[in-house]
Amino acid sequence: MTATPGPFDGRLNGLQQEYDEVVAELNDPATSADPGRIRELARRHRELEELVSTWRSLQRAQADLEAAREMVDDSVGDERDLARAEVHQAESALARFEEELRLQLLPADPNAGRNVIMEIRGAEGGEEANLFAKDLFDMYTRYAAARGWKTEVLASSPSERDGLNEVTFIVRGADAWQRLEHEGGPHRVQRVPVTESQGRIHTSSAAVAVLPEAEEVDVAIDPADLRIDVYRSTGPGGQSVNTTDSAVRITHLPTGIVVAMQDEKSQIQNRAKAMVVLRSRLLKAEQDRQAAALSAARRSQVGGGGRSEKIRTYNYKENRVTDHRIKLTLHKLDRVLMGDLDELTDALIADKRTRQLADG
Repeated sequence: MTATPGPFDGRLNGLQQEYDEVVAELNDPATSADPGRIRELARRHRELEELVSTWRSLQRAQADLEAAREMVDDSVGDERDLARAEVHQAESALARFEEELRLQLLPADPNAGRNVIMEIRGAEGGEEANLFAKDLFDMYTRYAAARGWKTEVLASSPSERDGLNEVTFIVRGADAWQRLEHEGGPHRVQRVPVTESQGRIHTSSAAVAVLPEAEEVDVAIDPADLRIDVYRSTGPGGQSVNTTDSAVRITHLPTGIVVAMQDEKSQIQNRAKAMVVLRSRLLKAEQDRQAAALSAARRSQVGGGGRSEKIRTYNYKENRVTDHRIKLTLHKLDRVLMGDLDELTDALIADKRTRQLADG
């Protein structure tokens, strides 16, 4: 049994030293006079705490293994058997901690811990696509409730048959990004629409986009780069539902990104919500650009919403849901639609880690 890989030792010792320094500075009375520094130190403390704890546990396991091996060499009979058992136990613990460290040393996700903005729109299939968009929205809000997350609708456009042309909402939760980042892309449904009189199965789709919520400090927006239009909000069919110009449409001129909000009666509230979504779209575009693929992630998520582009298929007749990226099929569509998504999200998280380890 080998000890933890040599190349990691210096890095881990350095991180442990940094962690000790962060703890010392947090406990220094002089730090309490600087709230900004406290927030920065607390954030770094959270980032390092679990990693350092695992590293220290691994070092203890290494010491236990060396001691157990010495006992094997120095003992006979039943005592040697007990010592060998302790060697096996220490080797198992060491292997477990090494695997945990490999995962914890993976590059940090810059969006970890952020809230999530989700956008869902009916794509291909007419009103049936809008009804499916509503089903997906209900599925995600149920999942959020089950995990103790909070949701807030930022904008919604109902369709004529109680579906959703599109909806934008925010999900607030510490692990919301980790579990929802892979939901972006075209979702396909196969079922008999309520409008189908012959009982034929139709295929339609809805597009889902997943964005990390951006803080004001993450994205600098020059007011001169914005064109802001106000107008009266409208409902299904285009009828006016407000007598004042409370709806807001913001166009970011350098990128052409347009965000419109009309759900609130106050122009100020609609503008604030529109800026939340605009910042998040700009942050995602910048992250994609830095990854040498300007806007590629967003386009790959939403695509054209066509039937041939799909990340997941929901088949009602067979009570089946299939995620095509990881080739996972579950015969519990009814439960998934009620918000039981953990088996899917767990598998997607595991797949991401496997690919990261292979690349590392």
